[in-house]
Amino acid sequence: MAGVSGCIKYSMFTFNFLFWLCGILILALSIWVRVGSDSQGILNSTDVGSSSHVAADILIAVGAIIMIMGFLGCCGAIKESRCMLLLFFIGLLLILLLQVAAGILGAVLKSESDRIINETLHDNTELLSTTGESAKQFQQAMAEFQKEFKCCGLINGAADWGNNFQQEPELCKCLDTQRPCTTYNGKHVYKEPCISTIKDLLAKSFIIVIGIAFGLAVIEILGLVFSMVLYCQIGSK
Repeated sequence: MAGVSGCIKYSMFTFNFLFWLCGILILALSIWVRVGSDSQGILNSTDVGSSSHVAADILIAVGAIIMIMGFLGCCGAIKESRCMLLLFFIGLLLILLLQVAAGILGAVLKSESDRIINETLHDNTELLSTTGESAKQFQQAMAEFQKEFKCCGLINGAADWGNNFQQEPELCKCLDTQRPCTTYNGKHVYKEPCISTIKDLLAKSFIIVIGIAFGLAVIEILGLVFSMVLYCQIGSK
């Protein structure tokens, strides 16, 4: 009876070691997208924050699972354990199917999520002009965001701040002559509202997540092929 191909065996081990490293990378990048986004302060202060990072949260879990799966695959290859290889194959197949389902769901609901984000940002414009304590966190995050990205307000520019605009002398102050500026209530302020910048940051985060997911799918398919070939070869010994 045919034996186990050393090439397949060690290719499987190498693949799973890289797969394990891939899990670490996915975990690190997903955490960065989740907590390191420049718009994090604003998003956490709105309803968007609870939904905009769902994909990143899922990938954090996937990254952790992939690390476990990679370890399982390495052990299965070296020890020539059909049980471990079968568990690896089933687990990897389930992850791939979940990714496909999530991708289809994301594509179907994209327009709906865009609408929700737009509505939420428009609704939270009112927080800039209120004086209650509940709005302070959002206003502080927004002020820092404006300074960093050289924009003003959410939808209508400086007018979004209402009476609060006069309370902060440095609010929206235009310091970059390369950016479009305007005069509002006697102050030289940035003209562009921040909604487009926030959307761009969200789009970049989603692109990173999608890129990771597609790259991961290719690796997973290779893993399925390697594990099944090795599984069959061990069974034919």
